[in-house]
Amino acid sequence: MSKSRSIVFLAAALTVVMPADPAGAAAGENGVRTAAPVKTGYVPVHGLRYYYEIHGEGEPLLLLHGGLGSISMFGPLLPALAASRRVIAVDLQGHGRTELGERPIRMPEIADDMAALLAALGVERVDVLGYSFGGGVAFRLALQHPERVRRAALVSAGFARDGFFPELLAMQAQVGAAMAEQMKETPMYKGYVAVAPKPEDFPRLLDRMGELMREPYDWSADVEKLATLDVAVMLVYGDADMYRLEHVVRFYQMLGGGLRDAGWMRENLAKNRLAILPNRTHYDVFFAPDLVPTVLPFLDGDTQVPTWGEESEP
Repeated sequence: MSKSRSIVFLAAALTVVMPADPAGAAAGENGVRTAAPVKTGYVPVHGLRYYYEIHGEGEPLLLLHGGLGSISMFGPLLPALAASRRVIAVDLQGHGRTELGERPIRMPEIADDMAALLAALGVERVDVLGYSFGGGVAFRLALQHPERVRRAALVSAGFARDGFFPELLAMQAQVGAAMAEQMKETPMYKGYVAVAPKPEDFPRLLDRMGELMREPYDWSADVEKLATLDVAVMLVYGDADMYRLEHVVRFYQMLGGGLRDAGWMRENLAKNRLAILPNRTHYDVFFAPDLVPTVLPFLDGDTQVPTWGEESEP
């Protein structure tokens, strides 16, 4: 593989590749464009100023994007989410309009930031939808602050570094400021410099994200603890995701799912859920049209199940 192709693929291996055409990304696969937020602002938290947007009305839903992305990556899905929810979308540390600051990027610390941000906004408890890097933050938020989270949908997120396919680990190990020059024609770079408070921080952001990805972690014990808390969890992956299938299955089993037959009357059904979206990869699952109808019933707490043989409405 040539150096230029390696850089592009390495950028993909970070966490996400946005669609090549920004206009197409805004329109999405279903042709829906993002409505303007009803409110925007900044919240000072632990030495950072977090940018947030609020879309729609209803029960609060915290929306957390993937690495090297921003709120805008959910553009195709925001109208569907905001149709029935008050979506609180946040640019995470060093991403979008939120400053990088001087501290390392670590998901447990950012989860604490999200709890403080919700408190500052006067929101007691939320459902949360997080993708990739944002899914890791959502996991830590539910674990560290279960009083703030009712239900959490974790999209394409793992619980340990060895959950990735080995070839991705090797590429992620190379992430750093040296990639910055080669990434200047990528949508990630262009999106960053368009809104970042300090566009010149992009190489530093790559260094921070590289440090994050090189740090070994295994949250198995935390997953088992989360399974005992009053928080319902849904795991969502593409069927061609960057995580090994064994990792996905183990994640769900540690949450109490997939251990036995649910029973005729669903009497043994686990409280947590697993969804595999067909024909989806890590790099397109976050704007898949079938993501919202997959996660929203779970986030809404809808447990109604049609009875076999029940007649449907005409």
